[in-house]
Amino acid sequence: MATTAQLFEEPFDADEYIERLAWRTPGGGSKGGAEAFDPKRLLEEFKSHIEELKQLDEKIQRKVEKLEHQCHREAKEFAHKVQDLQRSNQIKEAADIIQKLHLIAQELPFDRFADVKAKIASKYHDLERQLIQEFTAAQRRGEIGRMREVAAVLLHFKGYAHCVDVYIKQCQEGAYMRNDVFEDTAALCQRVNKQVAEVFSSPETVMAKLIQNIFENKLQAHVKEKLDGTRHSDAEQYLKNLYDLYTRTTALAAKLTEFNLGSDKHTFLSKLIKSIFSYYLESYIDMEREYLRNRGAMILQRYYDSKNHQKRAIGSGSIQELKERIRQRTNLPLGPSIDTHGETFLSPELVVNLLQETRHAFERCHRLSDPSDLPKNAYSIFLLLVEHLCVDHIDYALEIGLSAIPSSDAKNANLYFLDVVQQANSIFHLFDKQFNDQLMPLISSSPKLAECLHKKKEVIEQMEVKLDTGIDRTLNCMVGQMKHILATEQKKTDFRPEDENNVMIQYTTACSKVCAYVSRQVEHVRKSMDGKNVDTVLTELGVRFHRLIHEHLQQFSYSSMGGMLAICDVAEYRRCAKNFRVPLVLQLFDTLHALCNLLVVAPDNLKQVCSGEHLTNLDRNLLHAFVQLRVDYRSARLGRHFS
Repeated sequence: MATTAQLFEEPFDADEYIERLAWRTPGGGSKGGAEAFDPKRLLEEFKSHIEELKQLDEKIQRKVEKLEHQCHREAKEFAHKVQDLQRSNQIKEAADIIQKLHLIAQELPFDRFADVKAKIASKYHDLERQLIQEFTAAQRRGEIGRMREVAAVLLHFKGYAHCVDVYIKQCQEGAYMRNDVFEDTAALCQRVNKQVAEVFSSPETVMAKLIQNIFENKLQAHVKEKLDGTRHSDAEQYLKNLYDLYTRTTALAAKLTEFNLGSDKHTFLSKLIKSIFSYYLESYIDMEREYLRNRGAMILQRYYDSKNHQKRAIGSGSIQELKERIRQRTNLPLGPSIDTHGETFLSPELVVNLLQETRHAFERCHRLSDPSDLPKNAYSIFLLLVEHLCVDHIDYALEIGLSAIPSSDAKNANLYFLDVVQQANSIFHLFDKQFNDQLMPLISSSPKLAECLHKKKEVIEQMEVKLDTGIDRTLNCMVGQMKHILATEQKKTDFRPEDENNVMIQYTTACSKVCAYVSRQVEHVRKSMDGKNVDTVLTELGVRFHRLIHEHLQQFSYSSMGGMLAICDVAEYRRCAKNFRVPLVLQLFDTLHALCNLLVVAPDNLKQVCSGEHLTNLDRNLLHAFVQLRVDYRSARLGRHFS
């Protein structure tokens, strides 16, 4: 029979238990049965069963001891909980009592109840201190429930604000470990926000106070350290730091708006930012202008030093300027022109540096300026760009370029002013792009827009006057060079050959050299100009080219074969004129070609030729003048055809 605890369940009868055990043992029954009674076997069975009972007793005893130990421990824990609850309740009760007593004591007259009032006040402060200590300990242990209970009790005490201060101080311990105060602050606020909502009855007030504490202490100290060290020693680094710190602070404030900070959190955060940066922002634009002025001057000076060039003083009202203006307008030789050896004194690298510095300045201006001051500040930066780029660099290069243009009668002149024009136009396109892309958005809705546009127009007009003057004088030099070629290469005998029957019909050497020179200048103009300026300049050059050839041909008299040579020359000039791609110029040379036919046509056909497509609308005197160039004019009495 198995020995189990169930055998001893109530009601238990020992005699019945032994009898049942003997009866179930083979040979153990007292009333006979299948087997005869066997006392030895029954004894062995009893001994074995007694051992099993001993083992069962030990097992049950161990279990009893374990249950007793567990029960004792749980009873002890329960007792502690009861004590804690009782103590907690006594705190709340004591706080309620002392709070009421404190209020009542305020109404008692001091002279009669001074001692009572002092005792109540002392107890009030002792209890308040104990509550704060309990809150601090609970915060260190991370016991949110206990923190919430104590905070609720302290809510009616004067020390509640101190409790919040303690919480704010402790929650920042160990929070700034990554050397990035902005990221650390964002992570801290994200972590604390949930806890504040669980502990305090007005979490938005506590979060606002935490953020205010961080801004007024941690962030302000960080900003001061970064800026004060470079404010008077490194203006560039100071401005970069100011921009970076202000940008990151405003970005942090934008993240913090996701938290509940009260009804007007945007104004609250704006005031905190202003409290940190107002001192630096008040003087920002003065620092920016001073830095740009010095930086621009340094960039310019470094460039001219690299060219070993001492800048000329170009002022107004000087004798030199008067002489230059007279020379530009009249081409009078008032002294030698400057030889710049083809140097334009325009630098793409310098321009990029100036524009880049100005771009950074516009970005800082946009971020750091008060909205009401933004247009004015942006305009002041623009004026510095105009001064450095347009006046001190482009305008100076134009002045030097104008002074370097030789007189129209110079031989083999280096007409590099077109290179100046090309580079000046390219630079001004970059200037115009920055004006539209970076300045316009800052001033587009303010009265400063009109001032900026006026200033830009003024700069353009001043440049255009000098460009036009330089181009005009350059064209004069080109024409002068053509004159020199014609005067040197064209012989009178070219159009009155001694042997009329031994002449190869082709254009003259003078014509060939002039056309080669003109073709080079046309390509030079195309490379130097853009847009409609190309056609404008080529039209002017083509008209002057035509006038020169027209006047040049009228200096000679022509035999029949010479007239054919003149027609061949003009045909070559006309082919050269096609490179201009200007209809007017080609039309002028078509007319000139038709005029040259008057040099060779039979006398009886003159009237018919004069009424042709290209000549019918010309002045009769002009036609007559060409006919007079024929060597047979008097002998053939050609004048009667124009009477």
